[in-house]
Amino acid sequence: MAQKKILFLTGDYAEDYETMVPFQMLQMIGHDVHAVCPGKAAGDKVITAIHDFEGEQTYSEKRGHYFVLNTSFSDVHAQEYDAIVLAGGRAPEYLRLDKKVLEIVRHFADADKPIAAICHGIQILTAADVVRGKKLTAYPAVAPEVTMAGGTYESVNVHEAVVDGKLVTAPAWPAHPAWIAEFLKVLGTQITL
Repeated sequence: MAQKKILFLTGDYAEDYETMVPFQMLQMIGHDVHAVCPGKAAGDKVITAIHDFEGEQTYSEKRGHYFVLNTSFSDVHAQEYDAIVLAGGRAPEYLRLDKKVLEIVRHFADADKPIAAICHGIQILTAADVVRGKKLTAYPAVAPEVTMAGGTYESVNVHEAVVDGKLVTAPAWPAHPAWIAEFLKVLGTQITL
């Protein structure tokens, strides 16, 4: 298996599982994962949010863990990476306002490199105008943005992922097994038992 260099975008109040789990899973498999946040350097922390589905009309939110970034955002050169992962949670609300974030995401889309986004991370994709003509999923509250940005929103079970070319999306953290498995296929990563 060839090691891939993966850019992992997260930020303050990104969803805890959607930050910790894919970051650790991709490292465990042997990929070189660089976790970044605009305005922060390697060694800085972001605070995550824990979103849970407890029977109310929307998810609940609690303060999560601190997550230590291992790469400085100012050092990111998108062309040096093989793929990008976009964590969900509330961070995408403000991350999508950063022009460099949008330029980075456009690079991956224009270069037809693998992109994995989950939950509200899809808001970054819609803001970067890279979902036009694509089929994807997201947290259901993001569906109108997907449609307005020219994408086709796929309503799937919370445990499922949607793949369109090299774009892999999922509605929320319960989809991690399917989402990561599909992303690994797109990366060309094979795990043998």
